[in-house]
Amino acid sequence: MQFVSTRGKEQVSLSTAITQGLAADGGLFVPVTWPAAAVAQLPAGDNLAQVAEKFLEPFARGDALAPHLAAITAEAFNFPAPLLPLRDEARLSVLELFHGPTAAFKDFGARFLAAALTRLRAGLQRPLRILVATSGDTGGAVAAAFHRRPGVQVTVLFPKGLVSPTQQQQLTCWGDNVQSLAVRGSFDDCQALVKQAFLDPALRSEFELSSANSINLGRLLPQAAYYVAASLTVQRQTGAPASFVIPSGNLGNSTACVWARRLGAPIEEIVLAHNANRTVPDYLSEGVLRMRASVPTLASAMDVGSPSNLERLSALYPDAVSLGAAVSAVSVEDNAIRARIRADHDRYGVIWCPHTATAAEAWARLPAARRERGPWVLVATAHPAKFREIVEPLIGRPVPVPVNLARLFELPAQYAEIDPTLAALRGRLAEAA
Repeated sequence: MQFVSTRGKEQVSLSTAITQGLAADGGLFVPVTWPAAAVAQLPAGDNLAQVAEKFLEPFARGDALAPHLAAITAEAFNFPAPLLPLRDEARLSVLELFHGPTAAFKDFGARFLAAALTRLRAGLQRPLRILVATSGDTGGAVAAAFHRRPGVQVTVLFPKGLVSPTQQQQLTCWGDNVQSLAVRGSFDDCQALVKQAFLDPALRSEFELSSANSINLGRLLPQAAYYVAASLTVQRQTGAPASFVIPSGNLGNSTACVWARRLGAPIEEIVLAHNANRTVPDYLSEGVLRMRASVPTLASAMDVGSPSNLERLSALYPDAVSLGAAVSAVSVEDNAIRARIRADHDRYGVIWCPHTATAAEAWARLPAARRERGPWVLVATAHPAKFREIVEPLIGRPVPVPVNLARLFELPAQYAEIDPTLAALRGRLAEAA
């Protein structure tokens, strides 16, 4: 199985794509061909690791990772992704993706990537330097997944003052082989720094670089597995394909769902729920792509004005018309996010994080005829305890904190601040070498 850059003809194996992260020409790796995955034959039930192994097997066939795939998926998918009915809503259920170590959906992909790279790096002397830009959740998941793993050093870049206090603690409490940098700028500045580093010949010769953002194929492919598993469960329960409403920012999680459908998963509609960062909704409605600076919102992990994975979606759907036929997009303002957190807590007794609330509001705005076609799945991407400062005043009671998050609050924070320049990043990388 080979993968090709979205910007050229460079073809590489799965192992190489995962290790490189970004193609040499700056593009993102996508499959050269789409394997005929026998999705209907995948195992049913709660064994997500088994579903992931069988689903990903065609991508690893003939690769160095193939003999390790069962062990990698068992390590990455060792916590549940329950699909739960929502009270009083017969056509709507919730896919909870926040039961991992850092209480966010990104734990799945980060742990898969860490397990894969650990095996690929076994016996090598030169350490791999992983750069990861984060708008809130990615950095914590990557840091947790790679913490104290041999042969790997991680540098996490996050926008200073633009993540929640809980998120910042998750980004900065690790030490050891994890370096945390607060960038004086936006998430887009952080993401641009990572891309600049990959394209800088001097930096690439000094360090062996890779990425753990959703630009890395090793993050995105395993995320498709839980959409396959959830859609199969819905189909077997209802006899109909599932439609998903997905909190969307950098579009990695959304692209994973699109890929799952492309590979045969029984998925009908895919609705992308964006916050006030309107790049994708405006592109679909106006037909003109205008990347822009990100806007800070309550749903901070989705504060992305220049979403990287739009390039992967454009490889499948090269214009707004074709993409708009494949997905739809809704933009939700902060006031509506607040109102949705209050309303759904009162109506259903649920507690949403701001990102999940964005998706809940997007679903509520769909025309009744579309909602009634169902079944629909609301994707819950983070535990609300990561956003207590926002959520608790809205619902009037404390948010229970999972044990895995509580233990991180006891660790000391360690981070440095840098300007959003490649020179500043190079200096910090040299210090940590």
